[in-house]
Amino acid sequence: MSEYNSVCRESDESIVKLSFQADGLLPNNPQLPAVLYKGVLRDHPEDTEQIFNANGWLNSWVNGVFPYHHYHSNAHEVLGVISGSAKLQLGGDAGYTADVKAGDVVVLPAGTAHKKLSASPDFRIAGAYPGGADYNTRQATPEDFAAALPEIREVPLPERDPVYGEAGPLLRLWK
Repeated sequence: MSEYNSVCRESDESIVKLSFQADGLLPNNPQLPAVLYKGVLRDHPEDTEQIFNANGWLNSWVNGVFPYHHYHSNAHEVLGVISGSAKLQLGGDAGYTADVKAGDVVVLPAGTAHKKLSASPDFRIAGAYPGGADYNTRQATPEDFAAALPEIREVPLPERDPVYGEAGPLLRLWK
């Protein structure tokens, strides 16, 4: 069971809050919603990684998204589309399919499942973690699920929004 609702809308930019429940193999996050910032970096998508880093979301990389359900139980993650477009499955098979394109940003709380369903040939995405956290990668298995539950509870809230910094909406949504 999933819940989707738009929290705020400004011109072509919107912020969408997405809450997902555990399904027995994918824990998702019982406390914190995923947050989708549509079009927030559309004017300068090539600066995505630098913006994340400037806001303290470090240990960054540029690549793609795995084509299978996975999650990080010991760190929150931000993903920002630098070029192209993709369909990302968030929250598992019963979750939400996000159509993302250059300039879109997805913030995933620890435990939130995600995978790439399809992508344009030029799809590139940047990822980063609050404070440069060293992240693990877990998959949809009973063993990973059991190990992830206590880890997710221990992940601290970030000090800054990866896009907006100290006054960002993520900090209000993740209280």
